[in-house]
Amino acid sequence: MKKVKKIDIHVHSVFEKWNFLEQNSNWTTPAELKVKYEELGIEKGVQLPLNSPEGRFQIISNQESYKLAKEYPNQYDWFCNPDPREGNNTPNYDLSQFLKFYKSMGAKGVGEVTVNLPFDDPYMENLFKHCEAEDMPLLFHMGIKNRSYGIVDEIGMPKLEGALKKFPKLQFIAHSTQFWSQISGDVDTTTYLRYPTGSVSPGGVIIRLLDTYPNLMLDVSAGSGGNAIMRDRDFGYWFLEQYQDRIYFGTDICAPKNEMRLSHYLDEAMEQGNISYIAYEKICRENAMKLLKREIKL
Repeated sequence: MKKVKKIDIHVHSVFEKWNFLEQNSNWTTPAELKVKYEELGIEKGVQLPLNSPEGRFQIISNQESYKLAKEYPNQYDWFCNPDPREGNNTPNYDLSQFLKFYKSMGAKGVGEVTVNLPFDDPYMENLFKHCEAEDMPLLFHMGIKNRSYGIVDEIGMPKLEGALKKFPKLQFIAHSTQFWSQISGDVDTTTYLRYPTGSVSPGGVIIRLLDTYPNLMLDVSAGSGGNAIMRDRDFGYWFLEQYQDRIYFGTDICAPKNEMRLSHYLDEAMEQGNISYIAYEKICRENAMKLLKREIKL
């Protein structure tokens, strides 16, 4: 079977790099990303702004992300990323005016949301409400209060579950170590914060949430998602096949030095017959194409 050209649901680029913390540590330029994509067999990526101060030291704005997609249309689609504290900094502000504008400029979703507030915070629920009303899928990073960027939850993900239940028409696309470590039933306060290794134990919260809430989708980018899939090969093959309609391939390439093993892993899994070609094609390309090419109502 022929390898497909992949669509990357999660990437961050900038026109100009500011390497003031660590040399060669931060974002790719379009030219650098093109080289990485040729190595990995990727056709196009979804540029994700980082518009909140919790996200990283160099903000990537909505405007810059729009311009990247406009100037490099064969390399980027884009999501917008309004901070829920924008407007007049109240939890009932009408964020739809931002979303409508970004949609008119071609934005296909919202993310990467990195605000360090709980899922059930009024500001976050206001963002979810408007994303749901505007039919804008939301890609989030799950974090820990005052320890890492991302929407705040805890082991067991009760706050995410509450959001999935309260906003059933909003597609939540999940990402981060704190999320993906909970694919295994034996996650604890130590493994919750890192890339766990070894076999995946039964009883993982992610499985239960997927089986209960059809609006939960998965971003398998970076070491977090990739590690969750690759740490236990037999489980990983089963998981990819079982949830093939819910998984988006991604890289989360931030710097040229980043290594991404998942692309080749998926190619090999397909070639060796460990996952079906149908699942491979959906995960690598078709699921993202449906999201990016869907008709957006303005």
